[in-house]
Amino acid sequence: MTERPPALVSSVPDRPTVDGLEERWGAVWAREQTYAFDRERALTLPREQVYSIDTPPPTASGSLHVGHVFGYTHTDCMARYQRMRGREVFYPIGWDDNGLPTERRVQNYYGVRGDHTAAYDADFVPPLQGAEGKSVKAADQVPISRANFIPLCEELTARDEESFEQLFRTLGVSIDWQHSYRTIDDRSRAVAQQAFLRNLARGEAYQAEAPGLWDVTFQSAVAQAEVEARDYPGAYHRIAFHRNGSDPVYVETTRPELLPAVVALIAHPDDERYAGLFGTTVTSPLFGVEIPVLAHPAAEPDKGAGIAMCCTFGDLTDVVWWRELELPIRSVITRNGRIQGETPEWIAGGPGETLYADELATKTVFSARKAVVDALVASGDLDGEPKNTQRKANFFEKGDKPLEIVTSRQWYIRNGGRSEELRKELVARGGEIDFHPGFMRSRYTNWVEGLNGDWLISRQRFFGVPFPIWYPIDADGEVDHTRPIAADESQLPLDPQVDAPSGYSAEQRGVPGGFAADPDIMDTWATSSLTPQIAAGWPVTSDPESRNDPALFDAIFPMDLRPQGHDIIRTWLFSSVVRSHYEHGEAPWRGAAINGWILDPDRKKMSKSKGNAETPLDVVLQFGADAVRYWAASARMGADSAYDTGQMKVGRRLAMKLLNASKLALTIGESDGDPAAVTHPLDRAMLAGLRDVVETATRGWESFDYTRSLEITESFFWTFCDDYIELIKDRAYGAQGDEGAASARAALRVALSVLLRLFAPFLPYATEEVWSWWQEGSVHRASWPTVAECGAAEGDSRALRVVGDALAGIRKAKSDAKLGMRAQVTSMTLTAPADVQELIRAGEDDLRAAGKVTGMTYADGPALAVQDVELVPPPPRGA
Repeated sequence: MTERPPALVSSVPDRPTVDGLEERWGAVWAREQTYAFDRERALTLPREQVYSIDTPPPTASGSLHVGHVFGYTHTDCMARYQRMRGREVFYPIGWDDNGLPTERRVQNYYGVRGDHTAAYDADFVPPLQGAEGKSVKAADQVPISRANFIPLCEELTARDEESFEQLFRTLGVSIDWQHSYRTIDDRSRAVAQQAFLRNLARGEAYQAEAPGLWDVTFQSAVAQAEVEARDYPGAYHRIAFHRNGSDPVYVETTRPELLPAVVALIAHPDDERYAGLFGTTVTSPLFGVEIPVLAHPAAEPDKGAGIAMCCTFGDLTDVVWWRELELPIRSVITRNGRIQGETPEWIAGGPGETLYADELATKTVFSARKAVVDALVASGDLDGEPKNTQRKANFFEKGDKPLEIVTSRQWYIRNGGRSEELRKELVARGGEIDFHPGFMRSRYTNWVEGLNGDWLISRQRFFGVPFPIWYPIDADGEVDHTRPIAADESQLPLDPQVDAPSGYSAEQRGVPGGFAADPDIMDTWATSSLTPQIAAGWPVTSDPESRNDPALFDAIFPMDLRPQGHDIIRTWLFSSVVRSHYEHGEAPWRGAAINGWILDPDRKKMSKSKGNAETPLDVVLQFGADAVRYWAASARMGADSAYDTGQMKVGRRLAMKLLNASKLALTIGESDGDPAAVTHPLDRAMLAGLRDVVETATRGWESFDYTRSLEITESFFWTFCDDYIELIKDRAYGAQGDEGAASARAALRVALSVLLRLFAPFLPYATEEVWSWWQEGSVHRASWPTVAECGAAEGDSRALRVVGDALAGIRKAKSDAKLGMRAQVTSMTLTAPADVQELIRAGEDDLRAAGKVTGMTYADGPALAVQDVELVPPPPRGA
């Protein structure tokens, strides 16, 4: 139990204010290491007394937005609660600095782009210094070498991370800043590379040349989890495929430019319209290529003509058909989104050779589509006019153009997309995690069960963790990808484009008989999926930065909590489960707390990419950190919430009321806050109600319903201020004798101590400020309140409510009479049931004093009512 406060209070300010509390207490918390994780203590405690959080590392690509404030507030509230429960809280912070968003920001900020063919310039100066908010066209970006590009990424992310830290500190996030990492630092790179090498050695990682989703803007492969379907304008074209001596077969397609890549026509096996065609062939218009007509259950009879072109590749369905029907590959779209320049061998020598060479080769998809349609019109193979439609197209979640499907060599980690057995194992792993709210588990399960391919982890970019792989070059100068040379774990981290493999010298790079580096980097999720291992000291053989801590890792892994948004269950959460499943044979955390999105006034998700996000630091400075935290904590777990400055104003008012009510409670008279001194029925009634609040609020925290904890605490607090303090104020000042005053003062101190601790996770600044007026140490290191602190369970909580209702009736009568609250009640009748009358009589003296009642009678009635009120206006002030 928290020690009782001293009897004398001398540091209460004359005019309390919430302004400036962030700067004042932020400096104190940093100086005194209020939130530091005590590793030595943690290693001596039972596991249940240590609470470890796998904190989301925000992407270092510009600025944070209010959605970050929203999610991190939720996590911080839980961390503060667990700390007050006496647990040693491991609450680190990381920065996700590598990946496509970072590179795109660097490109726009400096006006540059990475180019593998560019030479290193030791004196390079970027053409721009801060093109913030502008998108610099690719044609206007200066191509620079990888060696010039990466330092710019490091420079800009470091700058961004400083501003991120400032925001989190101002918001009052109780992170231990001594436990931090960057996903591009030496340890993170070594962790990611070591985990990959072990995946590779166990057969969980593999390389394959296969069709995959490709973003032509970023010039990189994209994983299934990073794809989103968007409406995209298109047009159906009804095209004739020819049969000898028979009517043509018409196909409706939105992608006529892929006619050179058609490998089959596909219809549903039960579609009677095409039953006679299965097993026969047709020839493609313009190009005269003979292709088979095949059946597959994925064909949709009610879509278009019911028969579809299978091209390699137009969409993911084409990939399924190609794989399952063992079709050939006839790709024509290249990595830059253009039609390949060399005429394909299946078209060369045919009727479409000239068309391809003159009108399609090297053209964009858009230009090629127009050329093919014009040719179809000229040949008579286009039936009717194109019909406009809105088709669904796949986009990289951060991209602006539809994805293409390009065949390329990539690295994969098996994730159950091609193995039913592994898929079941990973669904079972999800069953080991307590999801909050519970229905979020279905999102995880549905995602795993719906996978159709393994996790593509390689990216064709610059700023990220490189694969620790080389390949031998044979005597003819050909790179042999079938015999990868894996680095030794003792060498990590390394860059294969700089470092040489064991047994080779630097001079053998790129020459016959030598070696070539793997050119790709890992997807950012391939590193972020290992945040528990990075932060908690998972042993890395080479131990870069001397941050291995096997004892700590064993003590806090699996971690207790993974907090995150619901939109990245499919990416961050699932990928972390996959890595832990392989490396440790268990889920990486015991629980996952899933927060919703922040929505703009149009009910759209706020995000930097959509341009509808508010700048969080400005909001915090305008309303105060406690006010913004109050808004965030008022949203239920997993629910999307509106951005609401009105709610922030309510939070600021609450923080100010907490300061002012506390000042009154502490200056109304001396007391040591001993619950045994509470003897008056109304005081005991208040503490009885507070006992219920403590019990319910604690139960809310334990079930991750912290919003309920805030609601019930806030509701009681306003009753405490508006009713209880007003009712007992006269008695507390001594108007009813020493015993009555001592009871009121002790009750005030007990309630204030408990309420401050109940509010502390939500309003850290205001509660710390008040705590400092009369207590030693920090409220955030004080113990969580218990029902025992509220005294013996002797009071009837109904008493405060009914006496408060009676006072409200008196106030209403004065308002209706258009008189101030100082008006005297010379006569009134209080009607109520007998048991309610009894409760009111116990607090009648307080009611009379607060309501300025000199004449009062009781009458039986079905409900409490204040009637027949006679009032005397108060004398003028100063009279």
